[in-house]
Amino acid sequence: MMDWKKTTEIALNTTRDKGASYSDIRIVQTEEEGVSVKDGVPELTDRSESLGFGIRVIADGCWGFAASSDFEPDNLKKTAELAVKIAKASAKLKKTDVILAPLELVEPHKGEIIDSYQTPIEIDPFTITLTQKLEYLLHLSELMSNVSGIRTSDAFMNFRKEKKLFASSEGAKIDQLIIHTGAGISATAMRAHRDMATRSYPNSSGQYESRGYELIKELSLEENAERIAQQAVALLDAKPCPSGRKTIIIDGAMASLQIHESIGHPLELDRVFGAEKNFSGTSFATPDQLGKLRYASDIVNVVTDPTSIAGLGTFGYDDDGVKAKKEYLIKDGILVGYLSSRQTAHRINRKSNASMRADGWGNVPIVRMTNTNLLPGDKTLDDLISETDDGIYMEAVGSWSIDDNRENFKMGTEIGWEIKNGELGDMIKKPSYSGNTIEFWNSCDGIADKNHWKIWGTPNCGKGQPVQNARVSQGTSPLRFRNVKVGD
Repeated sequence: MMDWKKTTEIALNTTRDKGASYSDIRIVQTEEEGVSVKDGVPELTDRSESLGFGIRVIADGCWGFAASSDFEPDNLKKTAELAVKIAKASAKLKKTDVILAPLELVEPHKGEIIDSYQTPIEIDPFTITLTQKLEYLLHLSELMSNVSGIRTSDAFMNFRKEKKLFASSEGAKIDQLIIHTGAGISATAMRAHRDMATRSYPNSSGQYESRGYELIKELSLEENAERIAQQAVALLDAKPCPSGRKTIIIDGAMASLQIHESIGHPLELDRVFGAEKNFSGTSFATPDQLGKLRYASDIVNVVTDPTSIAGLGTFGYDDDGVKAKKEYLIKDGILVGYLSSRQTAHRINRKSNASMRADGWGNVPIVRMTNTNLLPGDKTLDDLISETDDGIYMEAVGSWSIDDNRENFKMGTEIGWEIKNGELGDMIKKPSYSGNTIEFWNSCDGIADKNHWKIWGTPNCGKGQPVQNARVSQGTSPLRFRNVKVGD
C-alpha cells in the first residue's frame, strides 16, 4: 500500500531543493465502468483503472509540469526534477511572472489531512453485479423495441470513482472521493426510404450526476421507454420546423446546453485572456465589460457552484487546492464574474472561485466549468406555455454550433410542439433556433420555478491542448425567449 505522506514529501522536498517557489502534487486513482446494450444485445462492457501522479511547479516565474505512474522514490525525484527543469526552460521565453491569488487554508486536524470530501451516496455502483446491470438494460431495450416501427434501441450505464490526494508547498493536504453515475436510453424509427427519427431520455447523452446507483431507479427509464419509442415513430410524420421569428420555450435539457455553450465557455477566464485561441476560440466577454455588460434580461441570474447537490462539477476542492464555493457570474442580467484559477483571478484582482481542474493525473489543470447554474424563476411550465400566443416548445438536445468567439449560434432539438393561443398543438420534427448570445439572453422573459429546476450533467466537455475531457453540469429549469429566429 502506498505511503501517501512519504510520496508527497519526496515530491515537494525535491522541487523545493531544485529551486521551485511553489509546487503541488496530485495523486489520482480512477475506476470506470461502462455497460451498453443495442437492440437487445450487449454491445459494450468495459472496466478500467488508472493510478498516477502529476507534479506542478513554479520556478523562475513559470509553470512546469510532469507526471508518471511509477511511484518508486527514484522516479518520484526524477519526475519532480523534470517539472522544475521544464519551468526553468519555459522561463527563458516568459513575458511576465506567474502570480497566484491568495489561498485561504483551513486549520489541519491530527496534523495530517487538512480536509476531505466524499460524494454522498446510498449505493456504491461498483458493488452491483454486471449481470444485474445488463439485465436491466436488456429490459429497457426490449420495452423500446416492442413498439412497432422502432429500428434500433440503445441503453447504457456509466460509473466512475475517483480518489484524489492533493498536497502543496503551501501546506495543503486534501483527499477526496468523487463518484459519478450516468444512464440513458434512445430509440430510432426508420422507413425504407431512409427517413429516420430518434428520441432519447432523459437527454441525448443520458443523464449523469454525482450520485450512486440509486440514481438509476430515480431516472424512471423503465417508465419512459415506451413513451419515447412511440414519439420516435410519430416524428416520422411530424411537421417540419417552420421558418421565421417566434417565441420559443426550451426544456431543461436544451437550456442546459445553451448555458454551457453561450455562458459557461465565454466566461472561462483563461479563454478570455486568449489561452484557448488556437483550439476552441476566444470570448466576447472581455474584462473591461465586467460589471457593465448587460449579458441577459434582468430576470437572469447565473452562478458557478461546485457545492451543488449531485452536479458533475461538485467537489470539495479544485486542483489549485481552492475550497468549493458559490459565486455569481451574471446577476440581474449583468456580467459580474468569471470562472477562474488562482493565476487568472489575480489578473482581475480577485480570488479564485475554484474552477481549476485536470483530466486525470497526466494532465495539467486548466480553467473548467464546474456547475453553471441559472437560478429558478417564479413560473410553472404551464404558465410559460399559456402566456405564449405563437411559439414552439422544444425538448432534448439534437445539434449545436457556435462560433469561436461564442457570439453566434444555431441549436437543434429532437422534438417540439407548436404553441397556438397558449396551448400545445402539432408535433414538430427537428425544431431549431439561432441567434446572437447577447440578444438571445436579453430576450429571456420567463423562467420556470424550482419545482422544474434540475441539474443536468455534461460528461464530455473538451478543452485544452492536448485535449482534456471534463465532466460538468448546468442547473436550470425550462426557459422562454421572445422573437427568436427558428428553422432555416
